[in-house]
Amino acid sequence: MTDLDVAIDLLVDKERLLVFTGAGVSTESGIPDFRGPNGVWTKVDPSEFTFDKYVTRPETRRRSWQMRTDSGIFEAKPNAAHRALVDLWVAGLLVGVVTQNIDGLHQAAGLPDDVVVELHGNVRAVECLECDASWPTGQVVKRVEAGESDPHCPDCGGIIKVSVISFGQAMPQQEVEKASRLARGCDAIISIGSTLSVYPAAYVPIEAQEAGAAYLIINQGPTEQDHLADVVLEGAAGEVLPTIVVGLT
Repeated sequence: MTDLDVAIDLLVDKERLLVFTGAGVSTESGIPDFRGPNGVWTKVDPSEFTFDKYVTRPETRRRSWQMRTDSGIFEAKPNAAHRALVDLWVAGLLVGVVTQNIDGLHQAAGLPDDVVVELHGNVRAVECLECDASWPTGQVVKRVEAGESDPHCPDCGGIIKVSVISFGQAMPQQEVEKASRLARGCDAIISIGSTLSVYPAAYVPIEAQEAGAAYLIINQGPTEQDHLADVVLEGAAGEVLPTIVVGLT
């Protein structure tokens, strides 16, 4: 029996699957991860992009907007892993996807907004930190591409920021509570494409496992929770996950 067979056998009688996704799900769509060998944080110092520095330093904001514009995230399309999760949802087996990703590709693939719990926000919206006005990010990117390196709110002149959680910002409480409810209520948790090293987000699979859920990890490389999982599968999300979904549906 292969590890893949063992994983399918682990999940085959489960009816309330919760999925936890990290950057490894989106790298196959051309979006670089953060902590991998060629990740974003190997090229820039993450301590330069804290929330406090974003608010107080124009240079940090200029670099942040340029990084967003150059990232390719707005052109990215869902891949086979995203589509497999939609298949799982259509089959009635998926209770939700809790994600660390900010790209909106789960929804672009076809998952309803209320099925996706975005612990770190979503890059596709921009909000004013002072008057709460908001816009699609594409509108602001056009301003940056036109030469406005540190765009401000056109209504009040305040600092604007993509709706993504920065270092030093708390995760959105409503999303945290929803993730916790889903973790306590699922009968299996699948972590895909995450090193499970970023907390408090990585507590979600732990909470599910401690509540009695079966635990499967799919990742390229080791994670910090391999010792907790019932099965660990090494491989690309877009290759492993569709095979599992076919085995379950």
